Amino acid sequence: MHKILIILTLIFSINFAQKKPKKIPHEFTTIINLETTPVKYQGQTGTCWAFATSSFWESELMRLGKSGYDISEMYIARRAYEMKAENYIRFHGKTQFDEGGQAHDVLAVIKKYGFVPQTVYPEIRNENGKLNHREAVSVMKGILNGVLKNSSKTISGNWKKVISATLDIYFGEVPEKFVYNGKEYTPQSFAKESGLNPDDYIEITSYTHHPFYEKFVLEVPDNWMYAGYYNVPLDDLMAIIDYALENGYTVDWDGDTGRDNFYRKKGYAVVPVDDKQSGDEPEVEKFITQEMRQRAFDNFDVTDDHLMHITGLAKNQKGTKFYYTKNSWGTKDKKFGGFWYMSESYVRLKTVAIMVHKNAVPPGIRKKLGI
Repeated sequence: MHKILIILTLIFSINFAQKKPKKIPHEFTTIINLETTPVKYQGQTGTCWAFATSSFWESELMRLGKSGYDISEMYIARRAYEMKAENYIRFHGKTQFDEGGQAHDVLAVIKKYGFVPQTVYPEIRNENGKLNHREAVSVMKGILNGVLKNSSKTISGNWKKVISATLDIYFGEVPEKFVYNGKEYTPQSFAKESGLNPDDYIEITSYTHHPFYEKFVLEVPDNWMYAGYYNVPLDDLMAIIDYALENGYTVDWDGDTGRDNFYRKKGYAVVPVDDKQSGDEPEVEKFITQEMRQRAFDNFDVTDDHLMHITGLAKNQKGTKFYYTKNSWGTKDKKFGGFWYMSESYVRLKTVAIMVHKNAVPPGIRKKLGI
């Protein structure tokens, strides 16, 4: 009987050990943790650019002592679709019209149309209770293509009314005026009162197929505005991110999370030397050079598939630097409450571009850029 109990105990212990969840190898210690608003969920939409940059804008307001802003991402998205639609027609359909976008899209909307609080322009979900824009985009693109293919070969301008009506259905009617905290605003006056100036923000990248310390139009599909980005060496790009965080500025991050080593269940991202490492301790990572970064961009191994918001800095038990990054995939079942830790190697390789306040750039680099 005694032997049977011992055997059963061993079997139970083995089974329990097999079912025990694997420990994450990194023990993170916070170095910088800047103020930001709560994590949101973008649903089944390609509007990460609106969520990340609205979060970035909210943190900029906090930096100036103006807390309490909760920007409507759907107002931003809806207005951007109006601008995308006009661009699509003017380019005869030979440009991007889809859900994706860039950080500067948000600033372009704010500059032209202002912004509104979430309570004034809430999101509209589909009949399944999901935030999903696939049907809306398909319908609008069909309308635009129909306009371009009409047999009369002329365009009346009525298409704008049709697109606007379609956006009203899927996103909601835009308020000309609204009352917030007992005061009446237009979207433009609300943005003006916030005190932030879109012209104070710049986008920066790092690629060798264009000269450094000059601007160029970044060749990614979602840059439908053909906006210019400042180009700096990779070490300067990383220095800008660090300088920004050390001086109280958060960073709007555009990069690639859809390929390798962005561990969705573990909540961190690295570039390991060996993908078959045990996982019981921090991965040994590759050192990313400018050449490796360029090669990954040229062969489409790194694309601009996601935007997030870097709000802090951390290190693991080995002293490796990680960037504490706010995502827009909600908080449910997320390891770090909707935040991710991206290693320095990951950021060196996977960053397509960043947006920062001009004053978040180190003075020496700012001088070279002429800003």
